[in-house]
Amino acid sequence: MLPDGSPADSPARLLIADDHALVREGLRTMLAREADLEVIGEAEDGRQAVQLCRTLCPDLVLMDVRMPGMDGLAATRTIKSESPRVSILVITTHAETDYLLEAVEAGAAGYVLKDATKRELVEAIRKVLAGESALNQDLAMRLLRRLAGEGRQMVAAPSSAPTRRPDPPIEPLTTREIEVLRLVAGGLTNKEIALQLFISTGTVKNRVQSIITKLGVSDRTQATVRAMELGLLPLDSTPSL
Repeated sequence: MLPDGSPADSPARLLIADDHALVREGLRTMLAREADLEVIGEAEDGRQAVQLCRTLCPDLVLMDVRMPGMDGLAATRTIKSESPRVSILVITTHAETDYLLEAVEAGAAGYVLKDATKRELVEAIRKVLAGESALNQDLAMRLLRRLAGEGRQMVAAPSSAPTRRPDPPIEPLTTREIEVLRLVAGGLTNKEIALQLFISTGTVKNRVQSIITKLGVSDRTQATVRAMELGLLPLDSTPSL
């Protein structure tokens, strides 16, 4: 079952947001022959992307970060606040770490470079739709350290009007799910987690999906962000890889 409730054998619904018509056309052409993927709309800027998400309810948005008016970061924040289950994959010209981390904190599942091959693009999209991460391990660890640092600053110097934490999951995570989540936060794949915990890849996949569902997010990248916000992962530790 897909996030919008459609059958699993239906193609995933994609929205392309980029202010350059040639880029949108190129992405659409690259995806045209993929039976499991369907481009259902195109947006010229962030504001139009937000509007189309409200009416078309895509499963995933390919989001350019630098657009006039409302940029990709602002659009990502708005879309994720309104539709947390929509996955967002940033498309960018340069892999600037600070900017990509900001995009992930805004709600993106990961990124793909604009000069990526068709294979790389399709692989990144499918990984995100399957709940996998489109971040490399180094960037995942940088994200974890950055979130941990922000958490320490909030604890050390709370403001007079502290930011409200998200509501905790209705169903708490099990001890095993927290263990899996800690490894997910370190950027490990399902196969790597399975090897480390001596369980099957299928079991890991099921536990990751349970974590994503309980936390009310769209993918494992945002599961890490939400877990840090909720204090489910220790601020003073990172996974031992």
